[in-house]
Amino acid sequence: MLQDPIGIPSCFSSTTHHATITKSGQTLFMSVYKTQIAGNCRCITVTWFKHLLLHGLTVSVDGDESPEAELSTCKVELKPWSFWRKQGSKRFSIGGTKSLDVFWDFKAAKFNGETEPSSEYYVAVVCDQEVVLLLGDLKKDAYRKTGCRPALIDPVLVSRKEHVFGKKKFSTRLKFHEKGRLHKLSIECKNKSGGDGVAPAMEIRIDGHLMIYVKHLQWKFRGNECINFRKVRIEVYWDIHDWLFSPGLRHALFIFKLSIPATSPAISTPSSPLSSRSSGSVDGLDPSGLHEFCLFLYAWKVE
Repeated sequence: MLQDPIGIPSCFSSTTHHATITKSGQTLFMSVYKTQIAGNCRCITVTWFKHLLLHGLTVSVDGDESPEAELSTCKVELKPWSFWRKQGSKRFSIGGTKSLDVFWDFKAAKFNGETEPSSEYYVAVVCDQEVVLLLGDLKKDAYRKTGCRPALIDPVLVSRKEHVFGKKKFSTRLKFHEKGRLHKLSIECKNKSGGDGVAPAMEIRIDGHLMIYVKHLQWKFRGNECINFRKVRIEVYWDIHDWLFSPGLRHALFIFKLSIPATSPAISTPSSPLSSRSSGSVDGLDPSGLHEFCLFLYAWKVE
């Protein structure tokens, strides 16, 4: 398993059934944040989902470390009809004792056809008069609506899981830091003609820069490389076996593990001609204050 050597956080346990996703064509984005709730370190999972009949999000908080601990979840559905109230709040509890409130405002949210909104919204999780997690750009509105203070410790985004669909090209947006800017990540499979016939190849780009190029995927359908991009060391793992050798709707798994800052020279390999480039700061932020992060990308190939 790829998960063992790269240190995937134990809080990032998969509760999504692949069969459900493939049958519904559901696009799903799941982000896990570490934060403090009532003096205890906990993980909050925010999941955005979208398919033909439903669009919404869930906010889940893990329990304590005991085996009997259960996940507490709050679900918000974004309904299409005009009289649906696009602003509101819900209360749920952790272990039946500690209460949390989730506040949201999507009145002017801009989705631009995506599963997650890009601007003009907020989602706030509140406990003991503290906003322990705040998403979106309407932060002043969120503090005014909740009437609560910011948490003393900022939450940390530790991992993200995405399910996307496509034919040959798959794209998503990636942040190196919650306060940083979005970078475009794209993966494309191509059939290259050569002296030995047609061979599948793969390109991985960040902001249009070619970072990894793999030829002869029929032999290299599993692998890993290390690259540097803007002083961020990224370990990239891929497993595209099912794309090549399994019939029907199938997915490949890509894992991008960010280690910040990059303390060693970039590894330059023939298949990643730009992997030795490293320039500028990490989105203009002090790298010493940044944290490791994992992106799990499930790319579903459809014909």
